[in-house]
Amino acid sequence: VQLQASGGGLLQPGGSLALSCVGSGFTFDDYAIGWFRQAPGKERVYVSCISDRGQPYYVDSVKGRFTISRDNAKNTVYLQMNSPKPDDAAVYRCARGFYCNEREGLSPVEFDPRGRGTQVTVSS
Repeated sequence: VQLQASGGGLLQPGGSLALSCVGSGFTFDDYAIGWFRQAPGKERVYVSCISDRGQPYYVDSVKGRFTISRDNAKNTVYLQMNSPKPDDAAVYRCARGFYCNEREGLSPVEFDPRGRGTQVTVSS
């Protein structure tokens, strides 16, 4: 199982960034996929997930600003980041799970242990 995140970079005020998560080694469209982020000195936290059927869910802090989507033909999940805030700066990683919903987010959470994530920096 491989889950590789990419697309990070510098987010400027009013700007946008699109992250990608490509999965391989498993039947991609059977799984929910989620995004997590970890800022320096802080714990990793859940951000958003999308069910195998394409239903999106978000934590409150990114609702209305981030959009998660998936293209099963490309084994890829995207996270469109708009209207950045300083707290958005972090290393973003993706994971797979059997399901995701509003209450629990992604569950269970399985990361690719070799995945290093992608760095997002927010300029002031």
